[in-house]
Amino acid sequence: MELSGVVELVCGRIVVKEKDESFDITAVCTTDMMSDVLHFAKKGELLVTSLNQSQVIMTAEIADIPVVMVVLGKKIEKEMTAMAEKKHITLLSTELPMFTVCGMLYAKGLKSCVNGK
Repeated sequence: MELSGVVELVCGRIVVKEKDESFDITAVCTTDMMSDVLHFAKKGELLVTSLNQSQVIMTAEIADIPVVMVVLGKKIEKEMTAMAEKKHITLLSTELPMFTVCGMLYAKGLKSCVNGK
């Protein structure tokens, strides 16, 4: 699914745009535990989290995750935005809860980062 389609589907907004809107997302890692990101995530996935601190971006960089989405309309810290720009990671935001976002993405064919399920 193209990045633009993800943003439209979840009524999201792009906070930091580092990837072209035609960037293809094939799987999703959804967690607030950054250790799970390091263990399960694969290169090129979308990370969906409710955490709004810069350590999320640092973890995404280590895991080679190009796009991070913050859910629940949480205010994104300036440090997180600055880190996303510095590390060239696209940062998205949506008012929707994590469960709803996951269901919507799954219904559109995106798979989990855990064994492609």
